[in-house]
Amino acid sequence: MAGTQRYLRYIVFALICLILLFFISSSSTVSSANWPGYANPPSPQTGGDAKTPGTTPNTGGLPPAVKEGDRMNATFVTLARNSDIWEIAKSIRQVEDRFNRKFNYDWVFLNDDDFNDEFKKVTSALVSGKTKYGKIPKEHWSFPDFIDQEKAAKVREEMKEKKIIYGDSISYRHMCRYESGFFFRHPLMLDYEWYWRVEPSVELYCDINYDTFKFMADNKKKYSFTLSLYEYVETIPTLWDAVKNFTATFPQHISPGNSMKFLSDDDGKSYNHCHFWSNFEIGNLNWLRSDAYIDYFTSLDHAGGFFYERWGDAPVHSIAAALMLKKEEIHFFNDIAYYHVPFTHCPTGEQYRLDHKCHCNPKDNFDWNGYSCTSRYYELNNIPKPEGYEKEQ
Repeated sequence: MAGTQRYLRYIVFALICLILLFFISSSSTVSSANWPGYANPPSPQTGGDAKTPGTTPNTGGLPPAVKEGDRMNATFVTLARNSDIWEIAKSIRQVEDRFNRKFNYDWVFLNDDDFNDEFKKVTSALVSGKTKYGKIPKEHWSFPDFIDQEKAAKVREEMKEKKIIYGDSISYRHMCRYESGFFFRHPLMLDYEWYWRVEPSVELYCDINYDTFKFMADNKKKYSFTLSLYEYVETIPTLWDAVKNFTATFPQHISPGNSMKFLSDDDGKSYNHCHFWSNFEIGNLNWLRSDAYIDYFTSLDHAGGFFYERWGDAPVHSIAAALMLKKEEIHFFNDIAYYHVPFTHCPTGEQYRLDHKCHCNPKDNFDWNGYSCTSRYYELNNIPKPEGYEKEQ
């Protein structure tokens, strides 16, 4: 009986071995997976074999790492702190992927404190051009001696009670004042003629295949924008009074053929609160460093509104550009698709969006919203609105 059981175990073991050998030999005849982009890819002419769906070939190849032609004396500039590292990393990646990997422009980072090694290491690894790191002088990031500290503190408390955005923030006020009157004077910025301002956590939705700095220079532009809107009235109650005081004192700085109609509906008697959103700007640094702009900023600074109210750099820059530049020197980049919370500029024009690999939803486009001032810019310059804008209103 024991011998019979042992014999049956041998037979079962032999059968199991035969089954395993069968499966091993069968699997060796299966061809390896044919992954596109690796060995033996589908032919671009046929789009693969009859059993797989076709794919669109990249017949033109990838864009070159550096575009041919002379580059401008230009840089990106970002005001950031060490704690912003991962938010600015996102922005850099957006700018590099959509634009700068083709041109390799430099990047200047400014901070009211010293940048740490991690910030420098991460950002320098992401940027295709050179990176430079600068500390803001204390006198450019502090209360001027002519500001009444008690009055300024009382204003902040009142704005906090009224729940005005950034109304009680000291650092936000220093930032607005610095962006309004000092960033272009930093020693690192003195090496450049053109700047592109980039904020943390912005997004670029479309490929940019031309040199925007060269476009500005070739077309005699000095300031540009992608979004425009109305400013919070509560933050700038006396700004226009300060501007009128400046224009009365320095009439020589006001340009003929300016964009006053963008700012005012009554020939300058009052301000309609329209401004270009300055978290995106491509502009000319020599204009900002001119006597006209320095006189303008100095006049506004001594009026005290950066601290006694909450003047933003956006209306300050916008009013200066609208009054000191000819209207044709200001450019709207419809083709630069841009997002900064909470607003989106998605280019109007379906074919453009397709051609430039845009991933923005045109329904999110802010341009033709009732709170946008972009229509006013088109009307001022007698520019036909882009085809299809009606569908986005």
